[in-house]
Amino acid sequence: MDTVPSFTGKNWRSPARKAREIAAYLDLLYPETPVPLVHRDPYTLLIAVLLSAQCTDERVNRVTPQLFARADNPAAMACVPVDEIRDIIRPCGLSPRKSEAISQLSQLLVNRYDGEVPRTFEDLESLPGVGHKTASVVMSQAFGVPAFPVDTHIHRLATRWGLSNGKNVEQTEKDLKALFPKSNWNRLHLQIIFYGRSFCPARGHNTLNCPICHRFSS
Repeated sequence: MDTVPSFTGKNWRSPARKAREIAAYLDLLYPETPVPLVHRDPYTLLIAVLLSAQCTDERVNRVTPQLFARADNPAAMACVPVDEIRDIIRPCGLSPRKSEAISQLSQLLVNRYDGEVPRTFEDLESLPGVGHKTASVVMSQAFGVPAFPVDTHIHRLATRWGLSNGKNVEQTEKDLKALFPKSNWNRLHLQIIFYGRSFCPARGHNTLNCPICHRFSS
């Protein structure tokens, strides 16, 4: 991207003004925000997000075609032996725990929700293997409900950019929700992920190659 962001500089200490400038820059870089996990519906998105825990999206996208060829809805997945699910998803890591969760949540969806993915945070978070971050992704990307999923990567970037001093992802989520308009949450979540992968990695990070950190590092 050739556009140089018009940030005021490191000494600009207003998080709200930083947030506005950062959001405008991310809109320039990423006007489109496709969900990086390949899916067809809320159920396949839910399973893909569950598999993405401590695993890259790229690896999940290599595994899910085989899994969904075997079963791509709760009723079908509930009939697949857990051992078979585990063998398929093994490359994603944590396969014993994830396979149990996939099997159990699929059975619950059939028995409790008529085979449909529920549309509330409370119901989603009651499913095995589904925490607040996973529920937030499903609510935002499958159902269009404003949410700001914060994982360790977004937590790290928010800290680097001086948008939050939260000690955990829960506090960082609250801080980001307070800084950005609710209408932007779903898009910003993905924009920050895309930016982090391209310019602001956890390892080998060089602020000179990262326009936002170069201007706004605390």
